Amino acid sequence: MRIARFDDDRIGVVVGEGIVDVTDALELSAGEWPPVGMNRLIRDFQAVRPVLARAAARGPAQPLSDVTLRTPVPWPNKVIAFPVNYHDHGREMQAQYRADVQGFFLKPPSSLSGAGEPVVLPAVTGREVHHESELAIIIGSGGRDIPRADWQAHVFGYACLLDMVVRGREERVFRKAYDSFCPVGPWITTADEVGDPTQLGMQLWVGNELRQHANTRDLVLDIPGMVEMASAVMTLHPGDIIATGTPAGVGPVTDGDTIRISIERVGEMSVDVVQGTNGRTEVFARPYDPPIVKQH
Repeated sequence: MRIARFDDDRIGVVVGEGIVDVTDALELSAGEWPPVGMNRLIRDFQAVRPVLARAAARGPAQPLSDVTLRTPVPWPNKVIAFPVNYHDHGREMQAQYRADVQGFFLKPPSSLSGAGEPVVLPAVTGREVHHESELAIIIGSGGRDIPRADWQAHVFGYACLLDMVVRGREERVFRKAYDSFCPVGPWITTADEVGDPTQLGMQLWVGNELRQHANTRDLVLDIPGMVEMASAVMTLHPGDIIATGTPAGVGPVTDGDTIRISIERVGEMSVDVVQGTNGRTEVFARPYDPPIVKQH
């Protein structure tokens, strides 16, 4: 099942090239604050799945081209991101550590955006903003101290994710926390439809240029390990998002670009890039020195 959030906080099931609104069938309140309808759906999925299936079968469906796709889970308790989790990316950035010994960092939920919304570049003259293609793991059944042997029981589904970053050497979260710097979508594909996520091909294009091409089998810290490590430190909750890290090929985007990410059996998402007028800070007013030179 592919489950999306669209327009003004509506929730729908994607059927072919259309989407069936199931918000009312689930007795959810669109526009509530905080927007946690998807969190409740994920928590109660086994109970409400027959309702979703009936509503999706009865329709009617709107064309996906007529709706604006939003980020599927706008109010997760946390977004957990694993840095340098592919050896080739570590080599290109000259990083001496890897995710299996470095651990994770957190991105703010306010950085989330959806497939129908642009990445807005901050006004940081002299700095590049780079794309990073990643698989998003959406937590279903929460828990603490989850052993790697039980990881599948705690995963609800998967989505495409872009971890945008102002390139530099300042605090990682500071450079990755801007609004719209974590597009997730275009929907959540439930775990049963994806099957084995440890062999998923992933590609990213900027315009027509293929920049990133990888497979999740090459992760340094694998998906069971990420669930185990994150839950060793903190309780995972329904709707929490784990970003698996990016492979080699990261690079700059500018105003007018379109980023397209495709992950096998998960989905494909395209987002536009536009230049914003806010986001200035003295931290980025200074050039970083020496410059980061990617290695090949």
